Amino acid sequence: MRDLVFIAYIMALLGFGLKRPFIFVLTYAYIDIVSPQHLSYYLLNSIPLSMIVASLAIAGWMIADDKKGLSVTPRQGLMLMLLAYAGYTTLHADFPVEALEKWAWVWKAMIWAIFLPFTLRTRLRIEAYLLFMTLSAAAIIIVGGIKTAASGGGYGALNLMVSSNSGLYEGSTISTVAIALVPVILWLARFSTIYPRDWRVRIFAYNLVFACLLIPIGTEARTGLVCIAVLVVLMLRDVKRRLLYLGLIGLAGLAAIPMLPSSFSTRMETISTYQADGSAASRLAVWGWTWDYVKDHPLGGGFEAYRQNSLLVKTVSANADGPVQIVDSQVSVDKGRAYHSSYFEMLGEQGFPGLILFLLIHGIGLIRMEVLRRRHIKADGDKAWIAPLATALQSAQIIYLVGSLFVGIAFQPFVYMLLAVQIAFDTHVTRKDKAEARKPFRAAKAEPLAVKAG
Repeated sequence: MRDLVFIAYIMALLGFGLKRPFIFVLTYAYIDIVSPQHLSYYLLNSIPLSMIVASLAIAGWMIADDKKGLSVTPRQGLMLMLLAYAGYTTLHADFPVEALEKWAWVWKAMIWAIFLPFTLRTRLRIEAYLLFMTLSAAAIIIVGGIKTAASGGGYGALNLMVSSNSGLYEGSTISTVAIALVPVILWLARFSTIYPRDWRVRIFAYNLVFACLLIPIGTEARTGLVCIAVLVVLMLRDVKRRLLYLGLIGLAGLAAIPMLPSSFSTRMETISTYQADGSAASRLAVWGWTWDYVKDHPLGGGFEAYRQNSLLVKTVSANADGPVQIVDSQVSVDKGRAYHSSYFEMLGEQGFPGLILFLLIHGIGLIRMEVLRRRHIKADGDKAWIAPLATALQSAQIIYLVGSLFVGIAFQPFVYMLLAVQIAFDTHVTRKDKAEARKPFRAAKAEPLAVKAG
C-alpha cells in the first residue's frame, strides 16, 4: 500500500511537470531528500528514479526556460573545480573500489547544485524550492518528532521511516539539518507568497519547529545540542527584547530538563567529560591521524581514505572513593575510524586543495548573505523579504558549518541544495538591484531627447 501511495504522488508531480517543467525540479528535491525508492518494498527500489527525474528537469529547462542573461557565478565555478578535483582524487584513490561508491552519489549532488541556480530565476521559484526542501525534510522530521514524543527515542534506536544510517536518516545528520532548517521555516511562515500567511500556517510552522528541536533528543546526537545553542545565539540578532528572549529560553530549558529521557541527559554529560568517552577520544585520535597523513599526502587520499587508519585511543576517567580520587587510564586500538568531521573529511580525502575550495565556497556564501542582509535591512514593501531571507540562509549555513565540525557531511546533498538556493537568491536580488539602479540613468538620458522633441 505504501508503494502505491509513493507512486501515485510521484506520478502526479510528473504529470504536472508536463505542463510546468519547473515541477520536475521540485520533484527531484523531494526524491533526493526523502528517497522514496529506499522506502519502497518492491516497486520503486529497482528504478533509477533520481536519474530519470533529473534528466526530465534538465531537459525541461533546456526546452522551456528563459535563458536571457544566463551566467555562471564564481561559486558555481568553485563547485565545478571541486567536482573536477574530486574526480581526479577518485582516479588516484588509496581505495579505488570504495572511492567509486562514494563518487557515484557525490558527482550527482554537485552537478545538481551547479545546475539548480539556472532554474531559480524568480522569487516564486526560490520560495517554491525552499518550501519543497523544507516539507520533504519535514516528512522525516515529523516522524522522528512523533516517535520521540511517544517513546523518547534513543541513540541509534530512533527509526525514521526506514532502518538506515545514511543520508538524512543518520542521527547526527538529521539533527544538524533539522536545526538548520528552523530559520528557513520561520521565514516561510512569515514571508512566503505561495499560500495565505494565516494562523493555520503559523501553527504548522511552530509545531514543525518543535519537531525539529525534538530530533536531537530522539537521536541523542550531541551535535544537535550544539546546533541548538548556535541557533539560540543567532536568533539574538533580530530579537528586539533580548533580555526577555534570553529569559524565556532559560525558563524553557529549565522546564524541559525534567521531561528529558535519562539516557539523553547521560549522553549529553559526556560533552564535558570527553576524555573518558571512547567515541570522543577516537575522534581526536582520527583527527590527529588525518593531519599526519595529509602532511605526507597533501593532495589527499581520495574518498574513503580513512579506511587505512590505525589509532591508539586513550581514555581517562576519575572516580571519587571517599577522599581518594581514582584515575583510570585505558588504551585501545581502533582501525578504519571515520573522520567524524567535514573539515577533516575534506582534508583527508581531497587534501589541502579540496579543503581550500570547500572553505571558499562556504565563506563566500556567508559574506554574500551578510552583504544582502545589511543592504536591505531597512527595506520595506516589495523588498521587505530580502534581508530576512538572507539572514535565514546565512543562519542555516552557520548551523551546518558548526554541526559539521563533528559530522562527516562535507558532500551532503541537502546542504549543496541550500548553497544553490543562496546563489540563485543572490543572483536574483543583485540583478533586480542593478536594473533599478539603471532606471534613473536611462530617464536622465532620455530627458534631453524629450525636450528637443518638444
